[in-house]
Amino acid sequence: MALLERVGTLLRANINDLIEKAEDPEKLARQLVLDMENQLLQVKTKVAIAIADQHLLHKKLREHEEEAGQLHRKAELAVQKDQEDLARAALERSLSHQKLAQGFAQQLDDQTAEAETLRNAFTKLQQKLDETRATCEMLVARNRRARATGKANAARNFTLRARTETALNRLRSSIQQQEAFNSAQTMLETESVDDRLTSLEREDQIDRLLEDLKSRQPRLP
Repeated sequence: MALLERVGTLLRANINDLIEKAEDPEKLARQLVLDMENQLLQVKTKVAIAIADQHLLHKKLREHEEEAGQLHRKAELAVQKDQEDLARAALERSLSHQKLAQGFAQQLDDQTAEAETLRNAFTKLQQKLDETRATCEMLVARNRRARATGKANAARNFTLRARTETALNRLRSSIQQQEAFNSAQTMLETESVDDRLTSLEREDQIDRLLEDLKSRQPRLP
């Protein structure tokens, strides 16, 4: 039966391996549980039908057995009454019902075996479904914890990088300020020396001009 083949495939499936390798474990887990629930419902329906057919075959078997027995007793009565033709007819009909009863007995055996197979499949699939639900819940929880941990680590790394960048920016700003201060000091010191040198040059120039003026003045007798 195709149904039993599908059930067998589900029963042999390695749920842990399937979910752990899935791109979306939660989606696959939900799909596996849904598939098993659908298959379980189909098997349950088949079991109910098989049991109903089993009861029907058993009823038919009993009916033909009882009819064969009654006809056999009627044949005995006909013999007692010296009604050989009637007895022969009753025995012929009795044999027909016995043959039908044998056919129904064989069908009943086959149906009983099929019903038992379906019941076993239903029981095993129910157990597999329970295990799959538990496994899915565990693996989904693990997957969610892993994703949460990954997000937390990413957040911590982002915060650490932000703090590091902030510290580096502060250090860079401090260095730039110090460099600007040093440059300003150097400029001021340079300007101070230049001013002093310029002042000396002006004083020297003034002294020379003054001496020149003095030398041009007439001398008194």
